[in-house]
Amino acid sequence: MLTPNVFLENKTVLITGAAGFIGSNLVLELVRNVPQIHIVGIDNMNDYYDPSLKEYRLSRIEEAVAASDGAKWDFVYGNIADRELMDALFDEYRFDVVVNLAAQAGVRYSIENPDVYIESNLIGFYNILEACRRYPVSHLVYASSSSVYGSNKKIPYSTDDKVDNPVSLYAATKKSNELMAHAYSKLYNIPSTGLRFFTVYGPAGRPDMAYFGFTNKLLNGETIKIFNYGNCRRDFTYVDDIVEGVKRVMTCAPEKAEGEDGLPIPPYRVYNIGNNHPENLLDFVDILQQELIRAEVLPPDYDFEAHKELVPMQPGDVPVTYADTTALERDFGFKPSTSLQSGLRKFAEWYKQYYQ
Repeated sequence: MLTPNVFLENKTVLITGAAGFIGSNLVLELVRNVPQIHIVGIDNMNDYYDPSLKEYRLSRIEEAVAASDGAKWDFVYGNIADRELMDALFDEYRFDVVVNLAAQAGVRYSIENPDVYIESNLIGFYNILEACRRYPVSHLVYASSSSVYGSNKKIPYSTDDKVDNPVSLYAATKKSNELMAHAYSKLYNIPSTGLRFFTVYGPAGRPDMAYFGFTNKLLNGETIKIFNYGNCRRDFTYVDDIVEGVKRVMTCAPEKAEGEDGLPIPPYRVYNIGNNHPENLLDFVDILQQELIRAEVLPPDYDFEAHKELVPMQPGDVPVTYADTTALERDFGFKPSTSLQSGLRKFAEWYKQYYQ
Protein backbone atom coordinates (compact mmCIF):
# COMPACT_ATOMS: atom_id res chain seq x y z
CA MET A 1 0.00 0.00 0.00
CA LEU A 2 1.12 3.54 -0.73
CA THR A 3 1.70 5.95 2.14
CA PRO A 4 -0.25 9.23 1.83
CA ASN A 5 2.06 12.15 1.05
CA VAL A 6 -0.51 14.85 0.28
CA PHE A 7 -2.72 16.09 3.14
CA LEU A 8 -5.92 17.88 2.23
CA GLU A 9 -6.77 19.54 5.54
CA ASN A 10 -6.34 23.33 5.31
CA LYS A 11 -5.38 23.00 1.62
CA THR A 12 -6.78 24.69 -1.48
CA VAL A 13 -8.09 22.31 -4.12
CA LEU A 14 -9.34 23.04 -7.64
CA ILE A 15 -12.08 20.73 -8.93
CA THR A 16 -13.07 21.31 -12.55
CA GLY A 17 -16.47 20.11 -13.71
CA ALA A 18 -17.67 20.77 -10.16
CA ALA A 19 -21.35 20.90 -11.11
CA GLY A 20 -21.02 17.61 -12.98
CA PHE A 21 -22.04 14.21 -11.69
CA ILE A 22 -18.69 12.98 -10.34
CA GLY A 23 -17.35 16.46 -9.59
CA SER A 24 -20.25 17.51 -7.37
CA ASN A 25 -20.17 14.22 -5.46
CA LEU A 26 -16.43 14.61 -4.88
CA VAL A 27 -16.93 18.15 -3.57
CA LEU A 28 -19.64 16.89 -1.18
CA GLU A 29 -17.37 14.13 0.14
CA LEU A 30 -14.44 16.50 0.75
CA VAL A 31 -16.56 19.25 2.30
CA ARG A 32 -18.16 16.78 4.71
CA ASN A 33 -15.01 14.93 5.72
CA VAL A 34 -11.91 17.14 5.36
CA PRO A 35 -11.68 19.90 7.99
CA GLN A 36 -10.89 23.44 6.79
CA ILE A 37 -10.55 22.42 3.14
CA HIS A 38 -10.92 25.24 0.60
CA ILE A 39 -12.43 24.03 -2.67
CA VAL A 40 -12.61 26.14 -5.78
CA GLY A 41 -15.01 24.65 -8.31
CA ILE A 42 -15.32 25.64 -11.94
CA ASP A 43 -17.98 24.60 -14.45
CA ASN A 44 -19.32 26.13 -17.67
CA MET A 45 -22.85 24.82 -16.91
CA ASN A 46 -23.38 23.90 -20.57
CA ASP A 47 -26.69 22.54 -21.83
CA TYR A 48 -25.45 19.12 -23.03
CA TYR A 49 -28.12 17.98 -20.57
CA ASP A 50 -30.63 19.85 -18.37
CA PRO A 51 -28.66 22.57 -16.50
CA SER A 52 -31.25 22.53 -13.69
CA LEU A 53 -29.73 19.22 -12.57
CA LYS A 54 -26.38 20.98 -12.25
CA GLU A 55 -28.02 23.79 -10.27
CA TYR A 56 -29.52 21.15 -7.96
CA ARG A 57 -26.09 19.62 -7.38
CA LEU A 58 -24.60 23.04 -6.59
CA SER A 59 -27.40 23.74 -4.10
CA ARG A 60 -26.53 20.50 -2.28
CA ILE A 61 -22.91 21.64 -2.08
CA GLU A 62 -23.98 25.00 -0.58
CA GLU A 63 -25.98 23.15 2.09
CA ALA A 64 -23.04 20.86 2.89
CA VAL A 65 -20.63 23.79 3.19
CA ALA A 66 -22.99 25.56 5.62
CA ALA A 67 -23.02 22.43 7.81
CA SER A 68 -19.29 21.70 7.49
CA ASP A 69 -16.27 21.95 9.78
CA GLY A 70 -14.97 25.22 8.36
CA ALA A 71 -14.87 24.21 4.70
CA LYS A 72 -14.68 27.04 2.15
CA TRP A 73 -16.26 26.88 -1.29
CA ASP A 74 -15.87 29.25 -4.23
CA PHE A 75 -17.70 28.53 -7.46
CA VAL A 76 -16.47 29.96 -10.77
CA TYR A 77 -18.79 30.01 -13.76
CA GLY A 78 -16.33 29.54 -16.59
CA ASN A 79 -14.66 27.35 -19.18
CA ILE A 80 -11.33 25.58 -18.70
CA ALA A 81 -10.65 26.27 -22.39
CA ASP A 82 -10.35 29.98 -21.44
CA ARG A 83 -6.57 30.30 -20.97
CA GLU A 84 -6.66 33.73 -19.31
CA LEU A 85 -9.28 32.62 -16.79
CA MET A 86 -7.32 29.50 -15.83
CA ASP A 87 -4.06 31.42 -15.43
CA ALA A 88 -5.84 34.01 -13.28
CA LEU A 89 -7.35 31.32 -11.03
CA PHE A 90 -4.02 29.56 -10.52
CA ASP A 91 -2.33 32.88 -9.84
CA GLU A 92 -4.96 33.90 -7.28
CA TYR A 93 -5.41 30.63 -5.40
CA ARG A 94 -2.06 28.79 -5.79
CA PHE A 95 -3.75 25.39 -5.67
CA ASP A 96 -2.19 22.52 -3.74
CA VAL A 97 -4.12 19.82 -5.62
CA VAL A 98 -6.01 19.91 -8.92
CA VAL A 99 -8.69 17.37 -9.90
CA ASN A 100 -9.73 17.73 -13.55
CA LEU A 101 -13.19 16.24 -14.06
CA ALA A 102 -14.34 18.79 -16.64
CA ALA A 103 -14.81 17.18 -20.02
CA GLN A 104 -17.33 16.91 -22.76
CA ALA A 105 -18.71 13.47 -22.01
CA GLY A 106 -20.50 10.93 -24.17
CA VAL A 107 -19.29 8.60 -26.91
CA ARG A 108 -22.24 9.03 -29.26
CA TYR A 109 -22.34 12.83 -29.00
CA SER A 110 -18.67 12.98 -30.09
CA ILE A 111 -19.76 11.69 -33.49
CA GLU A 112 -22.37 14.46 -33.86
CA ASN A 113 -20.48 17.37 -32.35
CA PRO A 114 -16.69 16.85 -32.37
CA ASP A 115 -15.76 20.52 -31.89
CA VAL A 116 -16.74 20.66 -28.21
CA TYR A 117 -14.56 17.62 -27.45
CA ILE A 118 -11.48 19.30 -28.90
CA GLU A 119 -12.24 22.50 -26.98
CA SER A 120 -12.89 20.96 -23.57
CA ASN A 121 -10.95 17.72 -23.54
CA LEU A 122 -7.82 18.84 -25.40
CA ILE A 123 -7.50 22.64 -25.20
CA GLY A 124 -9.01 22.74 -21.71
CA PHE A 125 -6.70 20.02 -20.41
CA TYR A 126 -3.70 21.66 -22.07
CA ASN A 127 -4.53 24.88 -20.21
CA ILE A 128 -4.58 22.99 -16.92
CA LEU A 129 -1.23 21.34 -17.63
CA GLU A 130 0.31 24.70 -18.53
CA ALA A 131 -1.08 26.27 -15.35
CA CYS A 132 0.29 23.38 -13.26
CA ARG A 133 3.67 23.97 -14.88
CA ARG A 134 3.69 27.69 -14.10
CA TYR A 135 2.10 27.38 -10.64
CA PRO A 136 3.40 24.03 -9.33
CA VAL A 137 0.92 21.74 -7.57
CA SER A 138 1.47 18.79 -5.23
CA HIS A 139 -0.72 16.51 -7.37
CA LEU A 140 -2.76 16.67 -10.57
CA VAL A 141 -5.50 14.03 -10.74
CA TYR A 142 -7.54 13.80 -13.93
CA ALA A 143 -10.38 11.75 -15.36
CA SER A 144 -9.60 9.38 -18.16
CA SER A 145 -12.08 6.73 -19.29
CA SER A 146 -12.57 3.02 -19.88
CA SER A 147 -13.28 4.02 -23.49
CA VAL A 148 -9.50 4.24 -24.10
CA TYR A 149 -9.47 0.42 -24.29
CA GLY A 150 -11.44 0.64 -27.55
CA SER A 151 -12.06 -2.74 -29.09
CA ASN A 152 -9.40 -4.59 -27.06
CA LYS A 153 -10.23 -8.28 -27.02
CA LYS A 154 -8.34 -9.14 -23.82
CA ILE A 155 -10.43 -8.83 -20.67
CA PRO A 156 -10.44 -7.69 -17.97
CA TYR A 157 -8.86 -4.44 -19.14
CA SER A 158 -5.52 -3.76 -17.45
CA THR A 159 -3.61 -0.48 -17.36
CA ASP A 160 -0.69 -2.53 -18.71
CA ASP A 161 -2.60 -3.17 -21.95
CA LYS A 162 -1.84 -1.23 -25.12
CA VAL A 163 -4.57 1.32 -25.83
CA ASP A 164 -3.82 2.46 -29.36
CA ASN A 165 -7.15 1.70 -31.05
CA PRO A 166 -9.83 4.17 -29.93
CA VAL A 167 -13.22 3.68 -31.59
CA SER A 168 -14.57 7.19 -30.89
CA LEU A 169 -13.23 10.74 -30.79
CA TYR A 170 -14.15 10.87 -27.10
CA ALA A 171 -11.87 7.89 -26.43
CA ALA A 172 -9.10 9.49 -28.50
CA THR A 173 -9.27 12.71 -26.45
CA LYS A 174 -9.03 10.75 -23.20
CA LYS A 175 -6.02 8.79 -24.44
CA SER A 176 -4.53 12.14 -25.50
CA ASN A 177 -4.98 13.44 -21.94
CA GLU A 178 -2.90 10.55 -20.62
CA LEU A 179 -0.15 11.17 -23.18
CA MET A 180 -0.11 14.93 -22.52
CA ALA A 181 0.03 14.37 -18.75
CA HIS A 182 2.91 11.94 -19.21
CA ALA A 183 4.87 14.47 -21.29
CA TYR A 184 4.33 17.25 -18.73
CA SER A 185 5.24 14.90 -15.87
CA LYS A 186 8.50 14.09 -17.64
CA LEU A 187 9.36 17.62 -18.74
CA TYR A 188 8.27 19.57 -15.67
CA ASN A 189 8.17 16.98 -12.87
CA ILE A 190 4.41 17.41 -12.32
CA PRO A 191 3.05 14.51 -10.22
CA SER A 192 -0.04 13.31 -12.09
CA THR A 193 -2.46 10.42 -11.83
CA GLY A 194 -5.02 9.47 -14.48
CA LEU A 195 -8.16 7.54 -13.56
CA ARG A 196 -9.99 5.39 -16.09
CA PHE A 197 -13.62 5.42 -14.91
CA PHE A 198 -15.96 2.57 -15.87
CA THR A 199 -19.66 3.38 -16.54
CA VAL A 200 -20.46 5.56 -13.54
CA TYR A 201 -24.06 5.68 -12.31
CA GLY A 202 -26.12 6.81 -9.31
CA PRO A 203 -28.57 9.46 -8.04
CA ALA A 204 -28.54 12.83 -9.83
CA GLY A 205 -26.39 11.32 -12.57
CA ARG A 206 -26.20 12.17 -16.26
CA PRO A 207 -29.53 11.92 -18.13
CA ASP A 208 -27.70 10.71 -21.25
CA MET A 209 -26.59 7.53 -19.46
CA ALA A 210 -28.61 4.38 -20.15
CA TYR A 211 -30.18 3.89 -16.70
CA PHE A 212 -31.38 7.52 -16.55
CA GLY A 213 -32.48 7.76 -20.19
CA PHE A 214 -34.29 4.41 -19.96
CA THR A 215 -36.19 5.62 -16.89
CA ASN A 216 -37.29 8.84 -18.61
CA LYS A 217 -38.46 6.94 -21.68
CA LEU A 218 -40.32 4.22 -19.79
CA LEU A 219 -42.10 6.85 -17.73
CA ASN A 220 -43.19 8.57 -20.96
CA GLY A 221 -44.37 5.28 -22.46
CA GLU A 222 -41.57 5.31 -25.07
CA THR A 223 -39.54 2.34 -26.30
CA ILE A 224 -36.00 1.81 -25.00
CA LYS A 225 -33.34 0.63 -27.43
CA ILE A 226 -30.99 -2.09 -26.13
CA PHE A 227 -27.88 -2.12 -28.30
CA ASN A 228 -26.05 -5.12 -29.71
CA TYR A 229 -29.30 -7.06 -29.20
CA GLY A 230 -28.65 -7.03 -25.45
CA ASN A 231 -25.24 -8.66 -25.76
CA CYS A 232 -23.33 -5.73 -24.28
CA ARG A 233 -21.70 -6.08 -20.86
CA ARG A 234 -20.82 -3.06 -18.76
CA ASP A 235 -18.75 -2.67 -15.62
CA PHE A 236 -21.26 -0.39 -13.84
CA THR A 237 -19.57 1.54 -11.02
CA TYR A 238 -21.56 3.36 -8.34
CA VAL A 239 -20.62 7.03 -7.96
CA ASP A 240 -19.73 6.76 -4.24
CA ASP A 241 -17.15 4.10 -5.09
CA ILE A 242 -15.66 6.36 -7.76
CA VAL A 243 -15.48 9.27 -5.32
CA GLU A 244 -13.82 7.13 -2.63
CA GLY A 245 -11.22 6.03 -5.18
CA VAL A 246 -10.53 9.60 -6.32
CA LYS A 247 -10.22 10.82 -2.73
CA ARG A 248 -7.67 8.13 -1.85
CA VAL A 249 -5.67 8.78 -5.01
CA MET A 250 -5.57 12.54 -4.32
CA THR A 251 -3.56 11.94 -1.13
CA CYS A 252 -0.89 9.77 -2.80
CA ALA A 253 1.05 11.70 -5.43
CA PRO A 254 3.66 9.78 -7.44
CA GLU A 255 7.09 10.47 -5.93
CA LYS A 256 9.54 12.65 -7.81
CA ALA A 257 12.84 10.96 -8.71
CA GLU A 258 15.74 11.46 -11.10
CA GLY A 259 16.96 8.96 -13.65
CA GLU A 260 20.59 8.15 -14.45
CA ASP A 261 20.56 11.00 -16.99
CA GLY A 262 19.76 13.50 -14.22
CA LEU A 263 16.32 14.17 -15.73
CA PRO A 264 13.01 13.44 -13.99
CA ILE A 265 11.56 9.93 -14.05
CA PRO A 266 7.97 10.92 -14.82
CA PRO A 267 5.97 11.01 -11.54
CA TYR A 268 3.01 9.52 -13.39
CA ARG A 269 0.42 6.80 -12.76
CA VAL A 270 -2.82 5.52 -14.28
CA TYR A 271 -5.48 3.38 -12.55
CA ASN A 272 -8.76 1.74 -13.45
CA ILE A 273 -11.70 2.46 -11.16
CA GLY A 274 -14.41 -0.04 -11.99
CA ASN A 275 -16.58 -2.60 -10.28
CA ASN A 276 -14.56 -5.54 -11.68
CA HIS A 277 -17.90 -7.25 -12.38
CA PRO A 278 -19.47 -6.64 -15.82
CA GLU A 279 -23.25 -6.99 -16.06
CA ASN A 280 -25.20 -8.06 -19.11
CA LEU A 281 -27.35 -5.20 -20.40
CA LEU A 282 -30.56 -7.28 -20.29
CA ASP A 283 -29.90 -8.22 -16.65
CA PHE A 284 -29.21 -4.56 -15.91
CA VAL A 285 -32.57 -3.54 -17.45
CA ASP A 286 -34.29 -6.27 -15.44
CA ILE A 287 -32.86 -4.96 -12.16
CA LEU A 288 -33.67 -1.38 -13.15
CA GLN A 289 -37.32 -2.24 -13.80
CA GLN A 290 -37.61 -4.03 -10.45
CA GLU A 291 -36.25 -1.00 -8.62
CA LEU A 292 -38.41 1.50 -10.55
CA ILE A 293 -41.50 -0.47 -9.54
CA ARG A 294 -40.30 -0.79 -5.96
CA ALA A 295 -39.74 2.99 -5.74
CA GLU A 296 -43.19 3.58 -7.29
CA VAL A 297 -41.72 5.42 -10.26
CA LEU A 298 -43.59 2.92 -12.48
CA PRO A 299 -46.78 0.95 -11.70
CA PRO A 300 -46.54 -2.74 -10.65
CA ASP A 301 -48.26 -3.92 -13.86
CA TYR A 302 -46.00 -1.98 -16.26
CA ASP A 303 -45.50 -3.92 -19.50
CA PHE A 304 -41.74 -3.77 -19.99
CA GLU A 305 -41.63 -6.23 -22.86
CA ALA A 306 -43.80 -3.91 -24.96
CA HIS A 307 -41.32 -1.07 -24.42
CA LYS A 308 -38.06 -2.89 -25.22
CA GLU A 309 -36.42 -3.04 -28.63
CA LEU A 310 -33.24 -5.00 -29.35
CA VAL A 311 -31.13 -3.13 -31.94
CA PRO A 312 -27.64 -3.46 -33.54
CA MET A 313 -24.44 -2.01 -32.09
CA GLN A 314 -23.93 1.75 -32.50
CA PRO A 315 -20.80 3.33 -34.01
CA GLY A 316 -18.27 4.16 -31.28
CA ASP A 317 -19.67 1.61 -28.83
CA VAL A 318 -17.85 -1.45 -27.54
CA PRO A 319 -19.42 -4.82 -26.60
CA VAL A 320 -17.82 -5.13 -23.16
CA THR A 321 -16.12 -3.05 -20.45
CA TYR A 322 -14.41 -4.87 -17.60
CA ALA A 323 -11.91 -3.32 -15.18
CA ASP A 324 -8.88 -5.05 -13.77
CA THR A 325 -8.55 -3.22 -10.43
CA THR A 326 -5.48 -5.10 -9.14
CA ALA A 327 -3.28 -1.98 -9.04
CA LEU A 328 -5.92 0.07 -7.22
CA GLU A 329 -6.32 -2.67 -4.58
CA ARG A 330 -2.56 -3.08 -4.23
CA ASP A 331 -1.78 0.62 -3.80
CA PHE A 332 -4.85 1.80 -1.89
CA GLY A 333 -6.42 -1.29 -0.32
CA PHE A 334 -9.66 -0.38 -2.05
CA LYS A 335 -11.93 -1.64 -4.80
CA PRO A 336 -15.49 -0.62 -5.69
CA SER A 337 -18.04 -2.98 -4.13
CA THR A 338 -21.55 -1.48 -4.44
CA SER A 339 -23.86 -4.02 -6.06
CA LEU A 340 -25.93 -3.02 -9.10
CA GLN A 341 -29.15 -3.74 -7.20
CA SER A 342 -28.14 -1.48 -4.33
CA GLY A 343 -26.93 1.31 -6.62
CA LEU A 344 -30.00 1.28 -8.87
CA ARG A 345 -32.23 1.23 -5.78
CA LYS A 346 -30.65 4.48 -4.60
CA PHE A 347 -31.07 5.96 -8.07
CA ALA A 348 -34.75 4.95 -8.29
CA GLU A 349 -35.49 6.39 -4.84
CA TRP A 350 -33.76 9.65 -5.75
CA TYR A 351 -35.60 9.82 -9.09
CA LYS A 352 -38.97 9.42 -7.37
CA GLN A 353 -38.17 12.16 -4.88
CA TYR A 354 -36.62 14.57 -7.41
CA TYR A 355 -39.12 14.36 -10.25
CA GLN A 356 -42.35 13.46 -8.49
